[in-house]
Amino acid sequence: MKGISYSRYGGPEVLEYGEVKDPKVGPDSVLVKVRAAAVNPVDWKCREGHLHGVMDAVFPVIPGWDVSGVVVQPGPAVTEFAVGDEVIGYVREDFLSRGTFAEYVAAPVRTLARKPRNLTFEQASGLPLAGLTAYQVLVHALEVKRGETVLVHAAAGGVGSLAVQIAAHLGARVVGTASERNHDFVRGLGGEPVSYGAGLAERVRGLAPEGVAAVFDTVGGEALTVSANLLAPEGRMASIADPDVVDFGGRYCWARPDAGDLNRLTALAEQGAVTVHVAETFPLKAAADAQRRSQDGRTRGKLVVTVDWPEEGEEG
Repeated sequence: MKGISYSRYGGPEVLEYGEVKDPKVGPDSVLVKVRAAAVNPVDWKCREGHLHGVMDAVFPVIPGWDVSGVVVQPGPAVTEFAVGDEVIGYVREDFLSRGTFAEYVAAPVRTLARKPRNLTFEQASGLPLAGLTAYQVLVHALEVKRGETVLVHAAAGGVGSLAVQIAAHLGARVVGTASERNHDFVRGLGGEPVSYGAGLAERVRGLAPEGVAAVFDTVGGEALTVSANLLAPEGRMASIADPDVVDFGGRYCWARPDAGDLNRLTALAEQGAVTVHVAETFPLKAAADAQRRSQDGRTRGKLVVTVDWPEEGEEG
């Protein structure tokens, strides 16, 4: 099959498009014909070796953890999915090797859920990692409740934009940091935007004089200090960007593949409570360009790699 791979750590130039090994379908996995795979910052961090201390790389590595596509072969123990089912998945293993930037991926059923019927494959591919991150931080780590005020950093980004929508669905008041050009976008998601930079604490205090009940940090660094000073008594803070959050009494969080949570996200999408904004799409062979764009930052919503397949009946 065709796919993207890299055989050593490095910049986008180490990514190669060409023939890669066909995946084997284990007893508890299904073979997914990939239609789209979202790009996440963790992809280039893995490629550059930043996760070498926690995850082994079995080269050549096919990058990518997000996927949307169609089941073409269930494993012998699989009862959850059948041929033709449209699915989404956060297909992360505890090592780097068999990713989603390819024509097919063998995905364990524990990483999959049915695709939201009202989202395109491109939109749906952006839901698993970012959506699970947002959902698990807000619901499991921060335990956000109706009526609370939540501060979400980088509210226009891939994770932040979903966090704003989910927190609003939970009944929270959401304040979101964003650049001026993204303020209307954040308002459209259900948040109250505030600008980054000097004076951020004062701007947030102007909206929430008694402090915020919870902070969802996606930035790290100085944002942790500012955020800690904005917490109300008994306030909670979680970060997906900086483990130093524990020094402020907060929690450092990683998203986990969880079929139950992913199905809840599908339900929220089909209810119209959350959607995915696709900023730009790239063909599979241009995945290096997609990662460059991701590494540049400042993306509104999600970047997505697509796999073009001939329409049924056109093959041959």
